[in-house]
Amino acid sequence: MIIVARDLEQTYLSGGRPLTVLKDINLEIEPQGFVAIVGPSGSGKTTLLGLLAGLDRPSKGSVILDGQNLNLLNEDERARFRAARVGFVFQTFQLIPTLTALENVLVPIELKRSLGDGAPRGEAAEAKALELLERVGLAERAHHYPSQLSGGEQQRVSLARAFANDPKILFADEPTGNLDADTGKGIIDLLVRLNEEMQTTLVLVTHDPELAARARRIVRLAGGRIVSDSHTRP
Repeated sequence: MIIVARDLEQTYLSGGRPLTVLKDINLEIEPQGFVAIVGPSGSGKTTLLGLLAGLDRPSKGSVILDGQNLNLLNEDERARFRAARVGFVFQTFQLIPTLTALENVLVPIELKRSLGDGAPRGEAAEAKALELLERVGLAERAHHYPSQLSGGEQQRVSLARAFANDPKILFADEPTGNLDADTGKGIIDLLVRLNEEMQTTLVLVTHDPELAARARRIVRLAGGRIVSDSHTRP
């Protein structure tokens, strides 16, 4: 299994009192799996995604990501681990406004290279970033800034960026949440196609029933617990 969560619990202080957001979470995800995490607002979906990705530490329990127990890593070590093996797609795109589309896609390549993980440099890195932008249909917009792009175009740049470090695992948090229905459908098709081509493991949080239906497995949360876990197809 590429992701293993054991007895996860996450508790925060709210008004001086403990508030348990997740409890008794046990989950295993196979390599190249495509899992949608769904549930009502406040059910703990984004919190769970953050724990699985190593963006936060659980109050209890453990997460093993690609063989690495994240509990054994400090914050800097977790950041380096994510830079080498994980990609992210966010609802709000999270592009750097002062960088062009091409430069945004280059960021994870340069970060991975700085870790000594053999990422391309110079012209080879730029060629890889341009090829990714071409795959999402934005080669001609490579030198445009985020403010010059539509919401759908910004999300396509973020998809190219997410795959730039050749991640083994891709996490997506409401990737169609800020898009209209037609644009969102295009992003869904692109995300699914790229994920299949790159043979990554895809774990996403969504309220979009069309996107959830494309997953091979649906994990449903309610009240901070897993209430169902079903495979939709092999």
